[in-house]
Amino acid sequence: MPAHIPERRSLSRRLKPYLLVFDGPLAMILFLLFSVGTLTMSSAGHDFPGRMEGQMRNIILSFTVMWIAANIPPQMLLRLAVPIYTFGVALLVAVALFGTIKKGARRWLHLGIDIQPSEILKIATPLMLAWYFQSRAGFMKWQNFIIAAILLLIPFGLIVRQPDLGTALLVGTAGFWVIFLAGLSWKALLALFSAGCAGLPVAWSMLHDYQRERVMTLIDPTSDPLGKGFHIIQSTIAIGSGGVTGKGYLKGTQAYLEFIPERTTDFIFSVYSEEFGLVGNLILLFLYLLLIGRSMMIAANAPNLFTRLLAGSIAMMFFVYAFVNMGMVSGILPVVGVPLPFMSYGGTALITLGLGSGILMSIQRHRKLVQT
Repeated sequence: MPAHIPERRSLSRRLKPYLLVFDGPLAMILFLLFSVGTLTMSSAGHDFPGRMEGQMRNIILSFTVMWIAANIPPQMLLRLAVPIYTFGVALLVAVALFGTIKKGARRWLHLGIDIQPSEILKIATPLMLAWYFQSRAGFMKWQNFIIAAILLLIPFGLIVRQPDLGTALLVGTAGFWVIFLAGLSWKALLALFSAGCAGLPVAWSMLHDYQRERVMTLIDPTSDPLGKGFHIIQSTIAIGSGGVTGKGYLKGTQAYLEFIPERTTDFIFSVYSEEFGLVGNLILLFLYLLLIGRSMMIAANAPNLFTRLLAGSIAMMFFVYAFVNMGMVSGILPVVGVPLPFMSYGGTALITLGLGSGILMSIQRHRKLVQT
């Protein structure tokens, strides 16, 4: 037997413990989504020097964060929930007091480099709420849901104040799903829905002018076709012109003639739709359904309340990301700056998504080791 064969086997044995942390089905789905995203990014970013290289760095960083999170046992996540949430809220307070203002919004904190603390709360908030319900498991009362709502409203309100409706939406929905999965009754949901409808006039009066313009543009984008409505009009033209099978890879006119703004970030779905058409969209939707389905399967098999709530919230976070982005790009939701998961350019969002995926893998890997 050649001498190099045992060496290869020895190398495979050494690598095996590091690779086993990845959940096979989930890792394969993410690989396919990253592949589709990279393919689309190479087309959308053709005239953005360094954009592809930057996205590859972001993907590598996302996978690194995913691997680290997959190695952290759920028991440690349970112990870290309160400190991470407290640290995140403290940073949001610091942003409100002396944060950096960019484009009229106070969202960043300068600590050597500019960071956006609200991103931490996308994971920290459901982590905190899952910890809270786990600590009350077995003797849940309606008062516990009120306290949970307060824990959610604190970061939500601070983020809305910046203002950053897109991130506030993601943080709010991530926390809401934890509360809902913890056993919130349908009567309470109906009451909340009714209260929300009744409070719409008040909410409208509290919106900034540019936020109201986004809503009005959604209703009638042709009222300002060269201004506020330009994004939506050009995006819907791109999606519609793709037809059933698309114009072909690298053949999208809306993207190459630079009619689609933010085509490598929030509006990358328009580029994808124009080039791959309805068939491509159905394939992408199927991949997202597989991602959400696998995540929900991990949640269903989770060993205790904490891990079930956390995994379920992350699964629904993937859903909200995809639904809101596709909805706003298609013109059925206001533009709120939510990226398309695992496809849009951006380091912070990919790190958050990688962290969430890693937590899912950790829950799946350690499900037999966690005490109920």
